[in-house]
Amino acid sequence: MNLLFEIHLLFLLSAKKVSFVGASLYEYQPEQMHLSFGETVRDLVVTWTTNQRTNASICKYGRNAVESTKVNTESPRLFIKYIHRVTLKNLKENTCYKYYCGSDLGWSRKYWFCVPQKNENWSPSLAIYGDMGLTYAYSLPYLSDDVQNRMYNAVIHNGDFAYNLESEDGERGDLFMKQIENIAAYVPYMVSVGNHEAAYNFSHYRKRFAMPGESEGLYYSFNLGPVHFVAFSTEVYFYLQFGYEPYCNQYSWLENELRESNRPENRENRPWLITYGHRPMYCSNDNINECSIKENVIRTGDPNKDLLGLEELFYNYGVDVEIWSHEHSYERSWPLYNYTVLNGSLTEPYRNPRAPVHIITGAAGNIESQDSFSGDLPEWSAFRSQDFGYTRLKAVNKSHMYFEQFSVDKETVIDKFWISKDRVEPYFKNANQSYYSQSIDSISYSNSFSKQNLVCT
Repeated sequence: MNLLFEIHLLFLLSAKKVSFVGASLYEYQPEQMHLSFGETVRDLVVTWTTNQRTNASICKYGRNAVESTKVNTESPRLFIKYIHRVTLKNLKENTCYKYYCGSDLGWSRKYWFCVPQKNENWSPSLAIYGDMGLTYAYSLPYLSDDVQNRMYNAVIHNGDFAYNLESEDGERGDLFMKQIENIAAYVPYMVSVGNHEAAYNFSHYRKRFAMPGESEGLYYSFNLGPVHFVAFSTEVYFYLQFGYEPYCNQYSWLENELRESNRPENRENRPWLITYGHRPMYCSNDNINECSIKENVIRTGDPNKDLLGLEELFYNYGVDVEIWSHEHSYERSWPLYNYTVLNGSLTEPYRNPRAPVHIITGAAGNIESQDSFSGDLPEWSAFRSQDFGYTRLKAVNKSHMYFEQFSVDKETVIDKFWISKDRVEPYFKNANQSYYSQSIDSISYSNSFSKQNLVCT
């Protein structure tokens, strides 16, 4: 009898041990896998999380089988969960890889990614959108299908994630990051910060994502084909309780970045200059958001707070396209500066446009639903729609770019247009010389003020 009891006790202990080990291994299982560009497009940063700390963060990758192993021996950073990062450097251009990551305590499933060319002589394609939540993410299945069909070289999510990343002690953010794996684990998921990331000084955004540069993803740039992309934070204008330093650092960086991108050799190689930030300068929505006010802080600044706006800066340095979100709708402008339409010509408005084109794409889908429009279409606005959906960009070459808006509601493209340039010079060969036939001085600027930025000195 005692022997039977001991056997039974050993069986129970063995069963509990198996159960315990199984539960423990789950705690080390990688999740929330996502990619981003490193300092070049040949460097990819892989980020994932585990519930428990591991001794190393490892990625194994190769074109057909495992050919390389990259180990980050630094301890993963604890933020809600343990965040792991491994940078795969000097990848082969025009090559697709299979990869999986984790540690000896648990591995992810296999994913794939494709490395683009580093030079400018090819035609990248991107999906671009903002304001996608955990729930009512209507665009997500269509985006996932596009990515699995290898339609894009990268995706840009222009602010407002999950609604919100920090909610339920970060669990909502964790679920959102799992939800976008079907996109973000296969193509670089490039992001900018929105107002819904403001909690705890944007810490969930800054810790969860890894973008190029040293600003924790608040502002950065990257090259893709003939395009130079510049990401920035509009939120530095609205959350001054976190201090003026983020605004000052960003404005100084933007000036230097745009000046550098306009060096003749740089603009010759990459003639297209695209910026993206969350809150727009212009919109025709029927709400009280900043863009519905003519003299808003993003566009013209605020002299009372010693804040410089961005419209004149972007115009002076010949930004071609300014991409925005925040409004839960889609809107495309004519070439536009200071509420003045500066089309290339009456018959071909987007051929040699004389000002930047503004695109609002904030209708990916979230719990706050769509934003309505006010009155008739204003003269500066070319097209607008409340449909849920997202924007596609193909930079065909150094002289032509193509945009289209895919409507999830109608399951078809509802807007498309080309922008073309017969010459590759920027609008302004330098900040003081006009590239347009109509100079910056001939257009009255309604809210100009001294550019001596006292808070940043």
